Amino acid sequence: MSPEATAARRAVVVSAGVAGGAALGGAVSMGTATYFAHKIITPEHEKKDDTTIVEVGEGTVTLRASPETTSAGRYGLWLDKGTGHARLGAVLEAPPAGAPRKGVVTREVLGVDKGVLAPGPARWNKYFYCGTPLSAHGLEHEDVLVSSDVGALPTWRVPPAPGTETGDWAILVHGRSAMREETLRAVPVLHRMGYTSLIPMYRNDIGAPPSADGRYSLGLSEWRDVDAAMRYALAHGARRLVMVGWSMGGAIVLQALNRSDVAHRVHRVVLNGPVIDWGSVLAHQADLHFIPRPIDHLARSLLRSKASRHLLRISEPVDVAATNWVDRADEVSHRMFIIHSATDETVPFGPSQDLARRRPGLVHTFVWPRARHCQEWNTNPGLWEDLVASFLR
Repeated sequence: MSPEATAARRAVVVSAGVAGGAALGGAVSMGTATYFAHKIITPEHEKKDDTTIVEVGEGTVTLRASPETTSAGRYGLWLDKGTGHARLGAVLEAPPAGAPRKGVVTREVLGVDKGVLAPGPARWNKYFYCGTPLSAHGLEHEDVLVSSDVGALPTWRVPPAPGTETGDWAILVHGRSAMREETLRAVPVLHRMGYTSLIPMYRNDIGAPPSADGRYSLGLSEWRDVDAAMRYALAHGARRLVMVGWSMGGAIVLQALNRSDVAHRVHRVVLNGPVIDWGSVLAHQADLHFIPRPIDHLARSLLRSKASRHLLRISEPVDVAATNWVDRADEVSHRMFIIHSATDETVPFGPSQDLARRRPGLVHTFVWPRARHCQEWNTNPGLWEDLVASFLR
C-alpha cells in the first residue's frame, strides 16, 4: 500500500473514531440530561432509613452522627419503617473526633408518640410532629375533601381557638415529596391568632389523586389544587386568606397567586425556604452532583419541549423559566414575608433576597442564621412563631 493510501486510511479511521466518540458523548449527555430532568419531576415516596439508633437511655437516645442527627434543635425520628415515631430535643453529647465513642451523638428524648424506641434502623424526621392536628397538638379538626380537577383532595380543617375567630383562613402548602405533617409546626400559632387552618394534599401526594402522568410540574399544575382549596375556604365563610408555603409549596403558592381568579382575596403570604426560582435550584443541585452546566441546560430544554414529552413521560411541558419570580418580580402583588436559612443546603436563599430587593416594601425577608432546609422552626420555634405572628398582625 502506498504512503498516500496508508495516510488516507489512517485519516478515515481517525475521523470515524472522532465521529463515534462525539456520537457516544452526545448520547451520554442526552442520557444524563434525561435522567436529571426525570429525577426533578418524579415524586419520591419511598423513604429509606437513614440513621441508626445505637443505644437508648433514660430519657436519651444515641444515634450515628450525621449532619442531620447533630443539628441543633428539635426533630422527629421514624421507627419501625415509619410505623413508630419519637420526638427528640437538644444534643446532649457529641464527642469530638478521636473520642472512644467517635461517630455518635446523644440527644434528649421529648416523647414517643407510637411504637418502641429501641436500637436499630430509623429515619430522621425534620417535621418534628407526626400524625394529625389532634394527635400532634390536641387540636380538634375535620377531615374534609376539596374538589380539584384531578379529583377529591383529602384536607384537614382546623378551627381557631374559641373566642379568637377572625373570619380569616390560612391555607398551608407542604413541599416536594413531603406530607401534610410538614405544616403542623405552624398550626398552633395560627390557631391562637384566630385563623381557621386548611391543610390540603395536592396531586401525586400519597393518598391524593395522581396527575395524568404521575409527575410533578414544579407548581405549574399543582397550583390548581391550591386554587381549589382557596375556593373551598371562600365558599365556607372565609373573609380573607393567608397563604403559607414550604419549599416547593412556596413555588405552588406563587403560581396560585399569579393565576387564580380569587387571588385578590389573599391578604398576606408567608413562605419558608421557598423555591423562588427553580432554575437556581437545578443549577445548585447540578453542582452538588457534579453535573456539568450544559447538561443542566439540556435537561431544562427537555422539560420545556413538547417533542420530549414522551421521553420524560409527562403530559404537559414544564417551563422552568416560568418559575423564576426574580425575573417576574413585577407580577408579584401580595404582601409577603419570606423566612429562609443562610445555610439552606437544598434551596439557595439568594433568590429570596433578590425578590425582596426587586419589590421593596412589598416583600420582606428574614435570613435565618443557621438551619438546614425548611428547619428554621426546629432550631428556634419561639422566634419563628413570633416573626410570623408579627407579620400577620
